[in-house]
Amino acid sequence: MGTQSIVVENATKSFTLRYHRTFKQMTVAALRRQDISDTFKAVDDVSFTVEQGESIGLMGLNGSGKSTLLKLINGIMRPDSGRVLTRGRISGLIATGAGFHPQLTGRENIYLNAAVLGMSEAETSRKFDDIVAFADIGKFLDSPVGHYSSGMFARLGFAVAIHVDSDIFLADEVLAVGDRPFKQKCLEKMQEVRDGGRTLFYVSHAAGSVRKMCDRVIVLEQGRLAFDGGVDAGIKFVKYDGGETEEELGSEDADEELGADI
Repeated sequence: MGTQSIVVENATKSFTLRYHRTFKQMTVAALRRQDISDTFKAVDDVSFTVEQGESIGLMGLNGSGKSTLLKLINGIMRPDSGRVLTRGRISGLIATGAGFHPQLTGRENIYLNAAVLGMSEAETSRKFDDIVAFADIGKFLDSPVGHYSSGMFARLGFAVAIHVDSDIFLADEVLAVGDRPFKQKCLEKMQEVRDGGRTLFYVSHAAGSVRKMCDRVIVLEQGRLAFDGGVDAGIKFVKYDGGETEEELGSEDADEELGADI
């Protein structure tokens, strides 16, 4: 290996929570000397380096900062302090349906989403049939995506992202939506990505999948780096028992994670 793919140095990202939403509530709170907002660090002084070709499992409880860290790596957000450096093209799915326009059809959104991920029109046309076959959304390809279920969003989004020729692939619980055969297909495709020498950054609550996909685990706790090391030790650190797969996790937990902003 020897080439650094991702370098995160003392990265910190803060958000502000506002307690009183209306102007009247804020005025009353100010007069009473109550706090009207609170700042918390979603990512707090995090540092690590990833070599090209490594497969990282990012674990931690909901609200621990995983999604925020992925958005910093992806460049959607910038750290308030510290720095995040990446080498090469990044693709992946870090939010269900991100980059889709609800009034455009699935066909049109494939080109739009691919362009957002850095693919040329010619490159997208060349891979179009493979993307459509992978997404397997049938007659809905020419329907506006605003009518899609969350599962269809995820299928189409993952299908586009996985066909981008990238150096780094980010996946944030994308397998939590969809039926069992599709989840299995996603896992197999991600293994292809990993075996092809790309850097894989995979957020999952499923210890079984992390054990299968990753060669290193990073654990966040309340925005701080709590563990960085071997897969088995990392799974033990977060007290996951290690036997479950995405299918066995239950859709409730999965949907909660997909909806988490932090």
